[in-house]
Amino acid sequence: MAAFVVLVMASMGFGADQWLADRLYEWQGHRWLLRHAPATEWFHAAGRDVSTVAWLGVLAAWLVARSRRSLVALRRPLAYLVIATALSTILVAWTKSWSNMDCPWDLVRYGGDRPYVGLFALRPLGLTRGDCFPAGHASGGYAWLSLYFFLLAVRPRWRWAGLAVGGGAGLLFGLSQQLRGAHFVSHDVWTAGICWATALLLYLLFWHRPVRGMEAGR
Repeated sequence: MAAFVVLVMASMGFGADQWLADRLYEWQGHRWLLRHAPATEWFHAAGRDVSTVAWLGVLAAWLVARSRRSLVALRRPLAYLVIATALSTILVAWTKSWSNMDCPWDLVRYGGDRPYVGLFALRPLGLTRGDCFPAGHASGGYAWLSLYFFLLAVRPRWRWAGLAVGGGAGLLFGLSQQLRGAHFVSHDVWTAGICWATALLLYLLFWHRPVRGMEAGR
């Protein structure tokens, strides 16, 4: 979470958003050449589909665990993973529904027709709402940061692999969208922060243990 604060300050407060978008835009010949490229279009569609199939697989595994005594130890971890991944993507989508920021490709600076309006700035009258913040597509990857806590409960030695899967998928989905001009890097940072905070808070709720001193006082 400390890293999240630093990255938000760097990207939104010190101009890293525009700096990186400028480089990507210039690299593509001052247009979003990759906006409709087969590779980025494939990542846009496949990322969503793969994440959905993975979630359905976890849900099916939880249903099987509920019906078999031999898998009783997996019931809570699987229930956690089902809820954490779903809630993360829902929260990102909900935030996106009321936030009011444009995609880079919408802005005058990058060939669009809208002025840049910051997250907390008042939007000019007559300017239609933006719907690009935070990064919805990247949430399909960052939602799986919850694998860290799932594996912490099931196979603690593998927890870092789980973190790498969630972080790697989020970075991959997020970068493909930045290459298309769909998001600034801060949009992905906020998505990762929402997903991580959701995973952490649900972990504390699922595996909360009273402080020993409190137990002794009862």
